[in-house]
This record gives sequence, structure tokens and C-alpha cells, in this order.
Amino acid sequence: MYRSRNPALSDSTFDKSAYSDAPWWDDQDSNMMTMEGTTEKTGILLIIIATTAIGTAMFMPESGLLAVIGVIVGFILAMVIIFSGSTNPALICSYSLCQGLFLGGVTWIYEQYFPGIGILAVVLTLAILGAMLAIYRAGLISWSKNLEIAVGSAVLAIFTIYLISIIGIFLGFRVPVIHDASPMGILFSLFVIGIASLCLVADFDFIERGVERGAPKQLEWRAAFGLMVTLIWLYLEILELLAKIAAVSKR
Repeated sequence: MYRSRNPALSDSTFDKSAYSDAPWWDDQDSNMMTMEGTTEKTGILLIIIATTAIGTAMFMPESGLLAVIGVIVGFILAMVIIFSGSTNPALICSYSLCQGLFLGGVTWIYEQYFPGIGILAVVLTLAILGAMLAIYRAGLISWSKNLEIAVGSAVLAIFTIYLISIIGIFLGFRVPVIHDASPMGILFSLFVIGIASLCLVADFDFIERGVERGAPKQLEWRAAFGLMVTLIWLYLEILELLAKIAAVSKR
């Protein structure tokens, strides 16, 4: 039932058996996951990321080391949260803080070449989030099995290409097109942004079904973490797309 291509939200995340240890006097209805609660936790994580990112960018390049530490520690925390199935708010908030450090540093680098690109990327990311949520709530798109297979295959292909590209940095070769400020490079970025946007639909569907099933309330933090993973990916892809467009327009 709960299939998503977001590794932070696996089939076993919303496990109703989590209620088995609850005392008999607990009101289970008040301890169930809700859309409102998930939205609240998502908002908290967004505030942490935004505040930390702005602070990091303001003190760059002196805070450059913090940005590097942020991406390394953030990756480690993400792996711990994903593979342990953690719903610990402190751990998830720490992940958001680290990602804020990383995003602040990355955005500052782009801003040196293309002033104003950061705020535009933020606006577009939030606009896509709102649009995909509206489309999903209106019933114009649903997370079907065929869509799952198509998006899953695309995500796997994208990250395989990115992995090869990272390896190429160390071995002295580069993967053509994907980072080029060219029409093909722009089309590639648009394609990746489209896939990331569809992953938001998967996350919405996953969370909604968790609410319907009566998942435990502490999993609101895990659901918010899963959304953050997708949103951060989407923001970075939008940032790169805008940089490509700006570079082409300067020629």
C-alpha cells in the first residue's frame, strides 16, 4: 500500500504495530498521525533549514567549512534516519540544520555568479510544492502502479548518471550535457525537475494513506523528513536550471 520512491518513506515506515506497546488507557485517536500535524512538522523543518541557510550565506566564505561539515554530517544523519527508521525529532531537526548549512553555502556560490538566483529558486520550489499539492488534492493525478514504475525507473537512471558524474570528477572525465549551459542541458534539468515534482505526489499519497491507516503520531516527523529530502533535491535542481538559463542569456 505505501509504495514511494523516496527512500525516507519505505513500505514499512507506517507500521500500525507501533501501537502494540501503548498503554490501554491511552486515547489512540489523539495519538494518530494527521495532515495538520505533518504540515506543522514540515513547517518547523523548513524554518530550521531557511534560518540556517541564510545565516551560513551571510557569513560566507568564512562559514565555508561549516557548509562542508553540513553536507557530510547531513548525509550521515540521513542514512541513520532512513536505515534505522528513526522518528526522533532531535535527529531529524539536526539533519535539517546540517542541510541548511550546506544549502546556504551552495546558494552563496551560485549567487557570486548570478545575483538573485537563490531567492528565485526558493520561490519556484515553493510554487511547485503548492501546485503539486493542489493538483493532487484536486484528484487530477494519482500515484498509480504504472506511474510508480515510470518515476522509479527515471529516479534510478538520474542518480546513476549523477553517480557516474561524481566518479568522473576524481578520475578525470566528465559526463556530457547534464551540467552544460546548453539547450540539451536545460532540457535535462527540466526533465529532472519534472521527476522530482512527481516524487512530491508520491510523498503526498504516502502520507495521506498513513493518516487513513491510523499511523502513530510520532511518524509525522518521519513524514516531514521524507518531504524535506524531496524538496531539497528539487531546490538544488531548480538552482542549477536557473544557473544554466542565466549563463546562456549572458552569451
